[in-house]
Amino acid sequence: MIAAWARGLTRHRTGRLLAALTGIALAVALVAALGSFLTASKATMTQRAVRSVAVDWQVQVQPGADPNAVRSLVAGARGTRAALPVGFAHTSGFTARVQGSTQTTGPGMALGLPDGYRARFPDALRTLSGSGTGVLLAQQTASNLHAAPGDTIGVRLPGAGLRQVKVDGVVDLPQADSLFQTVGAPSQSQPTAPPDNVVLLPAARFAALTHGATGVTTQIHAARDNTRLPSDPAAAYTSVTGAAHNLEARSSGTALVGNNIGAALDSARQDALYAQILFLFLGVPGAVLAAALTAAVASAGGERRRQEQGLLRLRGLRPRQITALAGLEAALIGLVGGLAGLGVAALTGRLAFGTASFGASAGTWSLWYAVAFVLGVAVAAGAVLVPALRDLRAVTVADTRKQEEVRRSRSPWWMRYGVDLVLLIGSWLVFRASSGNQYALVLAPEGVPSISVSYWAFLGPALLWIGAALLLWRLTLLALTHGRTTLARLVRPLTATLAGTTAAVLARRRRPFARSVVLLALAVSFAISTAVFNATYQQQAEVDARLTNGADVTVTEPPGAQVPPTAGNSLKISGVRHVEPLQHRFAYVGSDLQDLYGVRPDTIAGATSLQDAYFAGGTAQQLMRRLAQRPDNILVSVETVNDFQLSPGDTLNLRVQDARTKALRAVPFHYAGIAKEFPTAPKDSFFVANASYIAKATGSDTVGAFLLDTGGTNQPGIAGQLRKQLGTGATVTDLTQTRGTVGTSLTSVDLAGLTRIELAFAVLLAAGAGGLVLALGLAERRRTFAVATVLGARPRHLRGMVLSEALLLAAGGLAGGALIGWALSEMLVKVLTGVFDPPPAALSVPGAYLALTGAAALAAVLAAALNGIRGSHRPAVEELRDL
Repeated sequence: MIAAWARGLTRHRTGRLLAALTGIALAVALVAALGSFLTASKATMTQRAVRSVAVDWQVQVQPGADPNAVRSLVAGARGTRAALPVGFAHTSGFTARVQGSTQTTGPGMALGLPDGYRARFPDALRTLSGSGTGVLLAQQTASNLHAAPGDTIGVRLPGAGLRQVKVDGVVDLPQADSLFQTVGAPSQSQPTAPPDNVVLLPAARFAALTHGATGVTTQIHAARDNTRLPSDPAAAYTSVTGAAHNLEARSSGTALVGNNIGAALDSARQDALYAQILFLFLGVPGAVLAAALTAAVASAGGERRRQEQGLLRLRGLRPRQITALAGLEAALIGLVGGLAGLGVAALTGRLAFGTASFGASAGTWSLWYAVAFVLGVAVAAGAVLVPALRDLRAVTVADTRKQEEVRRSRSPWWMRYGVDLVLLIGSWLVFRASSGNQYALVLAPEGVPSISVSYWAFLGPALLWIGAALLLWRLTLLALTHGRTTLARLVRPLTATLAGTTAAVLARRRRPFARSVVLLALAVSFAISTAVFNATYQQQAEVDARLTNGADVTVTEPPGAQVPPTAGNSLKISGVRHVEPLQHRFAYVGSDLQDLYGVRPDTIAGATSLQDAYFAGGTAQQLMRRLAQRPDNILVSVETVNDFQLSPGDTLNLRVQDARTKALRAVPFHYAGIAKEFPTAPKDSFFVANASYIAKATGSDTVGAFLLDTGGTNQPGIAGQLRKQLGTGATVTDLTQTRGTVGTSLTSVDLAGLTRIELAFAVLLAAGAGGLVLALGLAERRRTFAVATVLGARPRHLRGMVLSEALLLAAGGLAGGALIGWALSEMLVKVLTGVFDPPPAALSVPGAYLALTGAAALAAVLAAALNGIRGSHRPAVEELRDL
């Protein structure tokens, strides 16, 4: 009997089975793909964090301790691959006599590097010119002294006097911030910037030069074996932090660990948690939607299934046997749909990422595939088996012969109690609380092994999604119940004399029609919210890179260099459209030292992007106009406004160094607005003023940087040409290089892959929600069309009925989905503010993708309608006999 039932299902219910299989396959594929990719992305974050560190540990030898003993302790620690001593000595200044002039710098550092240091730590130094060994000058120091390989410089050491050395090479220190950290000090107590003046010496030469000098310390630089770290950044952070603490405990106070690898993993673990949050925010709704699609497909044939169940009960089958038959259908859908979904996930991974595992290990890949498969089977059981069991208990044989609308005349319970309105109000309250100024979705205190997430913030978007869907369901039911006259008037152009009948049919089938509208709206809203979030994130990542770099290409002059604005003419090489000089000084407001940027208000926008979100008190154009109209106007930070209680127009006296006397002098400015962000400026406090006024007040028009507009093309090539042209005299950075510097592992790995998967599935879900449910609903109404034909309906009338329903479904679903998607996008971007840097002023809407999604959904609806029209052309007597 079971075999015969299975054959009958596959032969006579092929469309219904295939539609249910499609929903299960989409749910399984989405969960398997996203889960595997999330795990692989976390492992990638760990690997990127490890690769970004040049020196894993900097172990500070404490005063009075034996450096050799500490080195032996570090070398013997589990996981240490190499441990080399590095000497650090404070210098009081450098001097050099080059081409008849003497150059002098301020305090700096001298380092003593042992043999083999560069081989063990290849990323710590980068040779710019000359030899890579011997006496090496940092790039900034070489620029300050105007020194080059072969020149002799003087190093002044406290307690040892002036010592002469010959320069062998000029190097860059890519990780100078961590190299010159104060080991053991909290982040707020670290130096604001590494020293400008640095000389690196061979260990023997360093020992000879620093003999008798004061302020000499030793660090043990350690390279760790990071190949065995856990793949999850949080677990890896806990591992390396524990190892560092273990070393400090065994050293008995003789060593303090500067855990650079731990600091890198500390940042990566926060990115990993944000990736997990994005998975929940953007991935889980897709899986839920696919499951809902399966349930809707199953319920589309629910009436026929109940009739078949009643017939089986009349023929004497016991409930246990009927349950077995329903279980057979659920198992068939779950198993075949689950396997198909795993195949789709593997194919997606192969096509998009080159491997079916999405880069995850075999164990985690298999686990996620197993979880997704079990989920698919569970959804199939819930969509097919559970309704069958419910009908067995609650529906009599006589009830199975009644239409569903006759059996269910009352409104759903959630409509009677206003659950949809309650959910929307709750969503708004949660959103208000979770988007406050002091709210942090992810809290990762520095140095604390655990990180916490305020998961209750998920309630806002979740309640909005569910509440809006139920509200749309309510409105659709109300429109179909009380708007039959208006509905008949709308469909009259297509149905002619059957307009009233069509409106009556839609009103009678209002529940399945409302379910179809809501399902299509949810699919469209999922596509919109995912696409808008992704586009907005990419937009803000580009904004962050441009803020950091300043322009397409930026040429930064060394501190103290006297470079006039006219020097920018030599930078106008092929491909450069505009060169904008930018002054960079320092000014005291009270006792607070802040950066001061001098701009040309009329031309600054020609080289860089100034967004209105960067400012307060006016738009970017308005504030630049104020600086141009009144040269002594100045833009300040929010912090400065609050600290000094400034009001627009207030006089602000800044103390700025006079280039002629080298003394500080008070220069009056007038507060004209707030600058929250500015190209090349730091994240905290700074000033923006008119360059001509600063030059007049200080007696110097020296430029700190040049911003170059290349039209967004060939930025690395132009930057390379300028580096060859300028040598080591200036620092040249391009936007492409800065993207990699400021972009987190979340930016470069997870979000791109996550959205690539989701956007593809969103189109499929929208098409499935629009077409599958309508097609199955029309297939279940063949009897209605046959009766209408017998009663005299023409083919054009039937065609009009089908098209009317399809167009109303498409209009309601697309319009509702657009509204829900817009609201959900606004809420997602606001709640996930921590992901954006800086926060967006407006959402970025990917019009092409949204048009594709809408077209796919509309095409699926029309295809289902055309298929229903073709089915309605069968002879009525033959159709009624089959039914």
